[in-house]
Amino acid sequence: MDSAQKLPLNDQQLEILRLFSRELDEEDLREIKRLIVEYLAQKVSHLADEAWEKNNWSDEDMDRLLETHERTPYDPEN
Repeated sequence: MDSAQKLPLNDQQLEILRLFSRELDEEDLREIKRLIVEYLAQKVSHLADEAWEKNNWSDEDMDRLLETHERTPYDPEN
């Protein structure tokens, strides 16, 4: 049984669909995907930089964060 809730598209999603209403060749589609990934990577990097500055983290703090295991065990029931 599919438990995913089907929500209507929001205005931003509809705008993206309108932008892609024409046929795209594979090269254009790959370039658009690359641009989106690059944009999101830059946003994440900027947010990480802000957190670094806000928390006055050092290289030692980053090493500690990288070595910390925060994940919960896998539960196939959830």
